[in-house]
Amino acid sequence: MLKKIFAVMLLAVTFAFQVQADARMNFQYQAHIQNYGWLPPVKNGEATGTTGKNLRMEAVLINLMDGSKNMIQYCAHVQNMGWQSWQTSGGVAGTVGQNLRLEAICIQLTNGYENKFDIYYRTHIQNYGWLGWAKNGEPAGSSGASLRMEALQITLVNKDERFDRGGPAYLEKKNSARGGIRI
Repeated sequence: MLKKIFAVMLLAVTFAFQVQADARMNFQYQAHIQNYGWLPPVKNGEATGTTGKNLRMEAVLINLMDGSKNMIQYCAHVQNMGWQSWQTSGGVAGTVGQNLRLEAICIQLTNGYENKFDIYYRTHIQNYGWLGWAKNGEPAGSSGASLRMEALQITLVNKDERFDRGGPAYLEKKNSARGGIRI
């Protein structure tokens, strides 16, 4: 009897680990960059965009699906437009062909994934470089300061796992509904 219970527990842990590993393997995102267009997709934890080239990120596309269920939503703060509406997996946040910079982004998990994982993301912005990590729908980047996003890094970690956020993730020049460090 004890062997059966142990076998069932081992199977459950193995399955849970497999589901979490699959989510990370199926998670991709890509950036549309000034003068380059769409960059190739990158996977969990990798950076997309450019650093040291003074080029604006104009749009981002994120894919996280479980079969036909969307598991992610995100919205972008765009030059001259402000915060756009939420996009789901595969949707374009930002603009293409309008020469407008992304300034900030919010990303959150949906459809039960928010109970299994935390999503952390950080931006590389003009004049500041890499900012700290935002988490689960918090804004990352800047608003009201006319600073371009140049790169983005996103990672999924197990729910409530320790993660060093490394300082403020969002800078704002004036009051906004999203909150942030004033510059």
